[in-house]
Amino acid sequence: MADGREMARQPAPPLAYVLWHWARPGITAADYEARQRAFHAALAASPPAGFEASFSVALSGAPWAAAGAGAYEDWYLVRDFAALGFLNEGAVTASRAAPHDAAAAAAGGGTAGLFRLRLGRALREPRCAHWFAKPQGVRLADFLAALERPVAEARGALWMRQMTLGPATEFCLHAPKPVPLPGVEALVLSLRAAWPPVPAVAGGGEA
Repeated sequence: MADGREMARQPAPPLAYVLWHWARPGITAADYEARQRAFHAALAASPPAGFEASFSVALSGAPWAAAGAGAYEDWYLVRDFAALGFLNEGAVTASRAAPHDAAAAAAGGGTAGLFRLRLGRALREPRCAHWFAKPQGVRLADFLAALERPVAEARGALWMRQMTLGPATEFCLHAPKPVPLPGVEALVLSLRAAWPPVPAVAGGGEA
């Protein structure tokens, strides 16, 4: 099975609510991840209006998440801005309330941002994230045009921060592996899939 597989539903949702969070002291990684997976599963089983999918990765080295220590990054993909309101309400109600509360009780902190997909298609299992800003003096249209080829060749997904919401830099490129980005200084982070579960591959080969 190839790394960084594209989301099953295409085209990819245009907006993503991104949540960085980390466990409070005394909570084991296994317990914390189990609680998080239970919430994602509940959300998938009974999705609010406009909700498309979610995925979560474990990472370290992001200055805005747990001061660079081990943390998690959840991406909640929604259809449009109206769907953000439904997600906000739906995450803490009905069958999703109990798993949400259990996950939140184990968290030591968190922060969030809002991103829009600009190039490529969303990946459900990105293995690498490149965080960077647009160089000063460069027009956005020209910058995106210059990134079209490397994003396409990497089969990546380029996300852009919306309304300056969030502590991270302006752009995030998800890809199966590190991607050369000429003229861009990027913070490159390795990612480990935490949700959805990675299916077992019969015979140990690639699907």
